[in-house]
Amino acid sequence: MLISDKFHDECGVVAIFAHPEAEKLAYLGLHALQHRGQESAGIVTSDGLASRAHKAMGSVADIFTEDVLSKIRGTLAIGHTRYSTAGDSALLNAQPILVQSNKGSIAVAHNGNLTNAQHVRARLESQGSIFQTNSDTEVIVHLIALSKEHTLPEAMADALRRVEGAFSLVMMSNDRIFAVRDPRGFRPLAMGRIPALEGQKHDTVVFASETCAFDLIGAEYVRDVKPGELIVVGPEGVSSRFYSTAAPQSSCIFEHVYFSRPDSVVFGRAVQTSREELGRQLAREAGVDADLVVPVPDSGVTAAVGYAAESGIPFRFALIRNHYVGRTFIEPSQSVRDFGVKLKLNPVRSLLQGKRVVLIDDSIVRGTTSRKIVRMIRSAGAKEVHMRISCPPTVSPCYYGVDTPSKKQLIAANKSVDEIRDYIGADSLAYLSLEGLRKACGEGEQISYCSACYTGKYPTEIIDVEEIQPAAVRR
Repeated sequence: MLISDKFHDECGVVAIFAHPEAEKLAYLGLHALQHRGQESAGIVTSDGLASRAHKAMGSVADIFTEDVLSKIRGTLAIGHTRYSTAGDSALLNAQPILVQSNKGSIAVAHNGNLTNAQHVRARLESQGSIFQTNSDTEVIVHLIALSKEHTLPEAMADALRRVEGAFSLVMMSNDRIFAVRDPRGFRPLAMGRIPALEGQKHDTVVFASETCAFDLIGAEYVRDVKPGELIVVGPEGVSSRFYSTAAPQSSCIFEHVYFSRPDSVVFGRAVQTSREELGRQLAREAGVDADLVVPVPDSGVTAAVGYAAESGIPFRFALIRNHYVGRTFIEPSQSVRDFGVKLKLNPVRSLLQGKRVVLIDDSIVRGTTSRKIVRMIRSAGAKEVHMRISCPPTVSPCYYGVDTPSKKQLIAANKSVDEIRDYIGADSLAYLSLEGLRKACGEGEQISYCSACYTGKYPTEIIDVEEIQPAAVRR
């Protein structure tokens, strides 16, 4: 199996209200969000009276054939695509979760991570609740079902006040769609609209983790779901309420650094704008005499464009990515050095021969992949290799929905910048400063970011940080 030395976001979510082909729009939306999770996907639909579900392991396109979609037709739909953490890749944890409760049919799809899920789950189990998965999302479902509130929106609000951490949720009853963000707004969730088709009474209302999903289905971006907001879309229209008191905003800055697609608007800001500015700011802070700016594809491309524009050094695609690498491959019995990286990336020798290269990437996690890429570029004839990273050193794991290694596996938590440079074999290494990162991503009056992975200072209480595995209660 080819393992990427990159961070992974846990999932993407989508919701469709009032469309005659809601299941197809949900499928297309998930297709656009496939970069947020590749191991399982699911869609739950409703015709207004009853719900139907289909979920499986694999990619969106493989799971949802025309035949499958024809069996789950509906006018409402929610969908989920998931990246599974180690030891947690199982169909029972695939989403959306669909249950029948005393409040009717409820389906839930979740992006994020609940920091108090284990505590709440233990309490619910002691009171007799039986869990079917090891997903933190199921905690929310149980809290809704057990709430003493009489209406579903009130029960949802009651449940959400009892959980802590990061959550952007889309939920569905037989005739309504619900969209929620946690009070700090860790993870993104956008609202869009498709004008009513001929014969339709109402516009179609849609939600998605990123606006790139709207582009594919012909929806217009309206606004973000606000932190602490619960939006209800039903036959009577759209209503909104805030279920929680305001909290300091802590949106994940890594959405702009790496997770989100460059063609998305996330937290009200174009990702392309942030990434180019990351590269420009990196050039201002850590310029170096060189002949070429080369991105590590695909994650370093947009920042490299900005670096080249600011520095005046020519930009070249001197590493070519093979986009058709599957999850498994046959490795030669005669061991080939750095085979996994060579399978995915190949240097353009004619561009690199005798050149001083600035190599741009968005992060260094364990350092193993960066070391192999630097070695590959040198082997292709580069005279110098200067590594530049468009974010600060990652020194702490994330507990808010990002699959990061433990602190002992993060190279920047255990080595100095000079030691990392020596390990990866670069002539020089520099990271973007935290101040430069925040500036490039537009932090100010309109938005405030969580940067705990770079500082170790978490915006919420994390108990026994060194002991908890960040992925322990993930979806």
